[in-house]
Amino acid sequence: MGFDRNTIIGFVLIGVLLVSMFVINSRSRLAYEAEQLRIKDSIENLKPKIAPELAAKDSAKAEILKVEAGVGAFQTDSAEKQVTLENNLVKITFTNRGGQPSAVELKQFKKWNGDPVVLAGDDFNSFSYTYNSGVNQTAQSANTLFNVSGVVKNADHSQQVTFTVGDTLGQSIRHVYTLKPDNYMLDFDIALNGSQLLSRNDLSIEWKTEAPKVEKDAKYEETQTHVCYFSGGEYDFEYAGSSDKSLKFDQPTNWVVLKQQFFASGLIARDKFKSVTTTWTNAAADTGKSYIVRATTQAISAVSQTGNVSLQMYYGPSDYKILKAYNNELENIVPYGSGVFAFVKYINRHFLLPVFDFIHKHVASMGIVILLLTLFIRLITSPILYKSYLSSAKMKALKPEVDALRAKYTDAKTKQLDQQAFGMEQMKLWRSAGVNPLGGCIPALLQLPIFMSLFYFFQSNVDLRGKNFLWAKDLAAYDSIATLPFNIPFYGDHVSLFTLTAVITSLIISVYSMANMQDNSNPFMKYMPYIFPILLLGIFNNMPAALTWYYTVSNAITLIMQFVIQKYIINHEKILAQINENMKKPAKKSKFQERLEQMQEQQKKMQELKNKSNKR
Repeated sequence: MGFDRNTIIGFVLIGVLLVSMFVINSRSRLAYEAEQLRIKDSIENLKPKIAPELAAKDSAKAEILKVEAGVGAFQTDSAEKQVTLENNLVKITFTNRGGQPSAVELKQFKKWNGDPVVLAGDDFNSFSYTYNSGVNQTAQSANTLFNVSGVVKNADHSQQVTFTVGDTLGQSIRHVYTLKPDNYMLDFDIALNGSQLLSRNDLSIEWKTEAPKVEKDAKYEETQTHVCYFSGGEYDFEYAGSSDKSLKFDQPTNWVVLKQQFFASGLIARDKFKSVTTTWTNAAADTGKSYIVRATTQAISAVSQTGNVSLQMYYGPSDYKILKAYNNELENIVPYGSGVFAFVKYINRHFLLPVFDFIHKHVASMGIVILLLTLFIRLITSPILYKSYLSSAKMKALKPEVDALRAKYTDAKTKQLDQQAFGMEQMKLWRSAGVNPLGGCIPALLQLPIFMSLFYFFQSNVDLRGKNFLWAKDLAAYDSIATLPFNIPFYGDHVSLFTLTAVITSLIISVYSMANMQDNSNPFMKYMPYIFPILLLGIFNNMPAALTWYYTVSNAITLIMQFVIQKYIINHEKILAQINENMKKPAKKSKFQERLEQMQEQQKKMQELKNKSNKR
């Protein structure tokens, strides 16, 4: 395409105009810069001249002020590094960022899926405190890159690692960790060298830890997760797996522990914390989370005159024998009894656990150990069982007389039983025959503490964890022979065979006992043998296999003993003869029986007056 003459002239004029503007702007910029340089030189000439010796004196004065303020540049490491302490039980990895543990592997244990059990392995876990890092400046130890020394092996075979950070004025912070052989406890000493490192003579500690999901049944593990503490000379705990909460102790506190079903993470103060506040959040219901509970503990620890704070960290199993050896009340975190049944922990600690350990020393299979333990318990409680069956036999022998009394005090027209009159005559019959109506109940109540002891024992004994028996892969978790494609309320989504055997044997015992009852006219009692096993089916299906296996064995032994005692030991003819002989003798009344009969007599009179008034 060609351009005409006018177009070409236009382009030339535009080009000339642009070049002219560029030249003019360049000259203006050079003139502006020259003027600014002239002004700057004029200002410098107006400033007073300072002699070199005066400048040096001012610099020295500034340095003196810096020292008085306790300020110096902290010389930290340039990069994050890791170091490891290890014995036959634990492998603890440390990071120089904060001079703290970054992961603790328990070498003797595995998760239910075979992975290693690692505590304090998430980024959430940390140990930190505040220190002065400059004039009106503070820093968190967890964010400080300490300088780390190599691992030192001491003469007692313990291992030690030291993290240090210092400033240019000679102040320093030192973390010293010591791990002894055959030990889960980690000694942790903090040395603060410098009077200006802390604003007051207290160390404000923040310890964050979490309870990771370790067991097969996360929901059950959640129910066994507690925040435990020993404060004011007393032990207590809170259920942490069910809700978020906060606790505050404004009194000397020895330690705080986050305990899950079989493992625990704890912070211990050798000289006690002044005060502690612990807050936790629950995440067990979230299947996407790798933890059950996350806890944050704010603790105030006094600093000694030498600038030291002596702590300990525990990462390990909630094993009663191991914790007891530390002699600081940590063994209380093992829930061998709580609430109304707190007293059974003494049965577990001083009776069941020693017997269990003795059997386990000679028998390898945990299933057989439980069987032998159950047999031992049933044998020592057999006298109680015998008295219960003897009382039942006496009551059964009196059944014809009781039926006759019931017929006597039943109205022929209304078919209603006069309960008060019948009750009074029944009491007289029992007293004259020398039969105690509570003779069968009291022995059963005496066995309740043993049952509850075993209930807690099999849920809390870490020795059962990971041990298989028959079809149960882990006696510390529920056994499952089938997984359901749906969840049944109050039952679950799996079928526990040990639960079925426990329920079936319990049903047989209930039916057998009903057949030997002297009074089965109560409609409710007719269905009781079926109600109780159904309840057990829902309760036990998610319980540890060790507990349901024990209950199965216990029921089987009870059936055998019941049959032997009633068939070959108790002489029913002799019992009947003794009852007849007792009925010939004048009956002696106890004070309790006298008061009971007086109450029944008064109730009878009141009922008669009421009936008369109704007829009017």
